Amino acid sequence: MSGQSFEELVDGMSQEVWYSMRRAVETGRWPDGRVLTREQRELSLQAVLAWEIRNQVPENERTGYVAPVACESHDHDHDREQPVTLRQPGEQ
Repeated sequence: MSGQSFEELVDGMSQEVWYSMRRAVETGRWPDGRVLTREQRELSLQAVLAWEIRNQVPENERTGYVAPVACESHDHDHDREQPVTLRQPGEQ
């Protein structure tokens, strides 16, 4: 990052850079078609998420947002935590 801190990098990102980086994370490719390395994808995702928070992007427009599903049944315990395990593609 040529002497720049992560925070400075995020603060200096324009909306166009954020969008381009977001698309790269989604597709796994830079706009010129080159494949992102695992490290590039992880760091880019961190930068995208940090930018969204700093720029007060509405929660429902943020990367990874999943809308709550309306539940018509009253038999469920809505306050109970439901753990999620994230795995890399191909992991069992």
